[in-house]
Amino acid sequence: MTDHHLAQFNVGRLREPLDVPSMAEFLALFEPVNALADSAPGFVWRLTDGEGDDATTIRPYGDDVIINFSVWESRAALWDFVYRSAHLDVLRRRREWFLRMAEPYMVMWWVPAGSIPSVEEARERLDRVRRRGPGPEAFTFRESYDPAGVAV
Repeated sequence: MTDHHLAQFNVGRLREPLDVPSMAEFLALFEPVNALADSAPGFVWRLTDGEGDDATTIRPYGDDVIINFSVWESRAALWDFVYRSAHLDVLRRRREWFLRMAEPYMVMWWVPAGSIPSVEEARERLDRVRRRGPGPEAFTFRESYDPAGVAV
């Protein structure tokens, strides 16, 4: 157990509203992918809207953008879930449901173990990456930092 956990926040601009038939398969994947995350080694927390098992009603960027927000014990734990689990199969299909975004859509940062950051903080961290690029306070998988702020 470390003194820090890794927060991750990402956004996606929907091709169509979630309630149209073409999005049904995407919606059907929420439960199994969320269950996979919840049981993944190193998983700590993920945002839900209190109405279900996801956060699809929380729309801080407008009606056409959904968010994903979670906390992990380490960068390696998050990497393994994203790229070495069945989540990767869903990730590979993202263009079916989401539009390509020209600006960064994902950010990570370290939080004290046991703390849960707010959606507002997540928005600020993503905005920081969009304005300044990755750094110790807000970074990406490609340009990551350890809790001490050292590039890894």
